Amino acid sequence: MLHYIYGTDLYRFPILRDSMFRDRAAQFGQRLGWEAVKVDENGFENDQYDRLNPLYIVWELEDGTHGGSMRMMPTVGQTMVNDHFTHLTDGVRIVSPLIWECTRFCISPRADRKATAALVVAAGELMDEFALEHFVGVFFSKMERVFSLSHIEADILGVDQTAEAAGERIAVGVWEIRGETMARNLARVGISRDTSKAWFRASFNRNRVTAQDGIDLRQCA
Repeated sequence: MLHYIYGTDLYRFPILRDSMFRDRAAQFGQRLGWEAVKVDENGFENDQYDRLNPLYIVWELEDGTHGGSMRMMPTVGQTMVNDHFTHLTDGVRIVSPLIWECTRFCISPRADRKATAALVVAAGELMDEFALEHFVGVFFSKMERVFSLSHIEADILGVDQTAEAAGERIAVGVWEIRGETMARNLARVGISRDTSKAWFRASFNRNRVTAQDGIDLRQCA
């Protein structure tokens, strides 16, 4: 199941919250070895952007733990791209109510291949429901493979030439989730668009979903 949770509401989902931050520590701190990543005494990875009330998109596994997640923030506020990577955009700040930043894309080692597709579906739902035009983010070589497998085409705004010369590609790009991309990832997760919409609207309490509606929120349709 997909959840859309603002930072101020994470306390309501302690198992998802704790397993998400621990999986982030394992992915970014241990497996990828990012030097800037800080892990606290609880084994959690978080940074200053987690204190700005971002919107977390979280894929929940059957045991109630984190299966995958990403952190979404409007670019009209503080973002990682604008704070640290304008040297890749010729000094241009990406600021628009129609563009949100995506960071901390994390997949749990306990998850199967549905997790990535589910997060792509969730991004598409967010784009549709919030009337967004693009997402922006900084990504590495491995993320480009995720984009390719998920049928996402990113427009590259700038590349770190020094890192690329050293064999690592670091880029800033924008992308969207629509049409065929959405359909293919829905099929990969094994859910209908109605189920995806129900999960989104239940998270934001935009409508009342009951058993009489014929949709089981915890099951794939």
